[in-house]
Amino acid sequence: MRGVLALATGNCGDARVLFQAVSTEFEPAYVRLLESGELERRVGDARGRMASCDLCARYCRINRYETTKGAVCRTGERAVVNSSAPHHGEEPPLRGSRGSGTIFFSWCNLRCVFCQNWEISHKGSGQEVGPEQLARMMLVLQELGCHNINFVTPSHVVAQILEALQLAAEEGLRLPLVYNTGGYDSLEALELLDGVVDIYMPDAKYGSSEIAHRYSHVRDYAEVNQAALREMHRQVGDLVLDEHGVAQRGLLVRHLVLPGDLANTEEVLGFIAREISSGTCVNVMDQYRPVYRAHGHPGIDRPITRPEYRRALEVMRRYGLWHADKRPPARV
Repeated sequence: MRGVLALATGNCGDARVLFQAVSTEFEPAYVRLLESGELERRVGDARGRMASCDLCARYCRINRYETTKGAVCRTGERAVVNSSAPHHGEEPPLRGSRGSGTIFFSWCNLRCVFCQNWEISHKGSGQEVGPEQLARMMLVLQELGCHNINFVTPSHVVAQILEALQLAAEEGLRLPLVYNTGGYDSLEALELLDGVVDIYMPDAKYGSSEIAHRYSHVRDYAEVNQAALREMHRQVGDLVLDEHGVAQRGLLVRHLVLPGDLANTEEVLGFIAREISSGTCVNVMDQYRPVYRAHGHPGIDRPITRPEYRRALEVMRRYGLWHADKRPPARV
C-alpha cells in the first residue's frame, strides 16, 4: 500500500440539497451479479475486448495483451496503481466520517494540459498489479472502515477492475463502488458496468468539443460525455444517501470552472438539468490553477476569479441543480 494522495475538491457553495433516506442494510449491485454468475461472464467479455480494445471512447482497437504502443492509456494487461488508501478530501457524500476508499489508477485516456495529477496520469507513476493484488486493496479498504471503494481514473482499466472485483466479492467485499472518471467513457464499457457500479462520479469537463480538443486532446468529448451521462443516469438514477448523508447509489457530476468560461458552464449544466435530471447532484469546483503545461496555453494560464466562480454557481442555482457540499435534510 502507498500513501494517501492529497487531492482538493472545490468549495461547493451553499445550495440546498435533498436526499432520499435508505436502509442501512444496503447491498451493492454487484452481489446479485456474483450470485447469478453474470459477473463472471462480464469478466470474460471484458477480457476478450482487450484483444481489440474498445473499453474507452478512444477506440484504439489495439491488442493490449501484446502491446501498449498506440494506446493513449499506455496500459497493457495489468493495471498500474499509484495509491490505495482512505481519502477524506472527496465530496461529503463520499467521504462521510470514515473516508472514501480510493484506488488511484495511473495513466489516463485524456491528455489535459492542466492536469493537477500529471505525474500519475501523464507519467504513469505507480506499480503494476495483478487481479489478486487489486482485490486485496479493496478488501483492506473495507477492513479500514471506508464507506465505499472509489476507482479514480478507471476508464482504461474496466476489464482489470471487473476481474479483481469478482475475487474481492467472493471474499466478502460488500461496499458500494464509485466509478470516478474523466467522463470520456465508451458505451461498451458502461454496458459491462451496468449492475456493477453503484455510484457514478464523472467529470463533465466541457460543453464544446472544440475546446476539449484544444486542452484535452480529444475531438468528440462533449458528444461522448453527454451520451455517457445519459447511460450512467439510466443505470443508477439520482444520488441516494443513507440516513447519515453517505452516498449509496446514483449519479454525482463534477464540473471544473475554467478561466474565461472556457468550460462553457452554461451549456454543461443546462444539458444536465434538461437532458439528465434536474435532481442531479453536482459539484461545481473552483480549484482550477494553471499547472503542468497550462502556462503555455493562453486563456488557461491564470487561476479563475471569484466573480467567475460566483457566476458558475448562479448558473447552477438557476437550473435548480443540487450541490454536493452540505449534508441535506431527509426526504423519503
